[in-house]
Amino acid sequence: MPKARAAMSMSPIHFFFLVMINLVWAIAIIAVEFGMRELSPFLFLLLRFLIISALLVPFLKFHRGRMVDIAIIAITAGGIQFGFFYGAIYISHNIPAVVMAAQLGVPFTTLLGFVFLQEQVGWQRWAGMALAFLGVSILVFDPEVFGSLLGIALGTCAACFGAVGSIYMRRIQGVKPFELQAWIALISWPPLLLLTFTFETGIWESIMSATWVGWTAVAFTALISNMFAHAGMFYLLQRYEVSTIAPLTLMAPIMTIAISVPLLGDVLTWQILLGGAITLAGVLIVTIRRPAEAVRDVEVTH
Repeated sequence: MPKARAAMSMSPIHFFFLVMINLVWAIAIIAVEFGMRELSPFLFLLLRFLIISALLVPFLKFHRGRMVDIAIIAITAGGIQFGFFYGAIYISHNIPAVVMAAQLGVPFTTLLGFVFLQEQVGWQRWAGMALAFLGVSILVFDPEVFGSLLGIALGTCAACFGAVGSIYMRRIQGVKPFELQAWIALISWPPLLLLTFTFETGIWESIMSATWVGWTAVAFTALISNMFAHAGMFYLLQRYEVSTIAPLTLMAPIMTIAISVPLLGDVLTWQILLGGAITLAGVLIVTIRRPAEAVRDVEVTH
């Protein structure tokens, strides 16, 4: 692995590459919103994981003694996390609020690391976590967000389960990113198949009637977001310190909001802006101060 460079030495081309990765993650959320207008949430997610699973079959590798942890990661940071997040987008009337709630994954991971891994948490990270939760609390009391409270709750649940997956990721060594993604996809789609046919109706009709918009959304989230963005992030993490890369990933929620407001007609009030700013400030503090073991958190939770 190439030696990580200092923060100030990131080349312009690599910085541009990182901006493109954040833009892909932002567009992916908008694509999910458009895709679920034609395909129901569980079905959309099922199709995404089926595509990823088919593409990453060559990367499947059995890791003796680690498969239980891999299965827990797949269940929590795979189907459950994305299921809650997609559900939040599907029912919400305000994407910016949901996106801000989803940023609580970093504080949740820090809390779980403190409780279960006995990680040291300094006063700066405690303050950052407090700010992040305060910011989301401010969002909740905005009248414009009242219609999206369940969406915020689901987004928070997604962040919590993603944090559980991140904690288990820190326990395993020697599992390459595409190997882990292959197992996440393979383990996630069978229960999603069951959920789809149990709780959703008109499945075949929606598949047959879906336009290029729906299928492009599925393909974008599976191919561009998963394959390009995650592989690109791993490439950058091999070359730069996580303290350099991680804070810059906060461009993704900002870009998402910048796109969703004009494209989806989402409303930005002063309370949403204030709560979002406080949330991102708190997440930034926690991100800068988090340990080097958090490298995978950046890589797989988008």
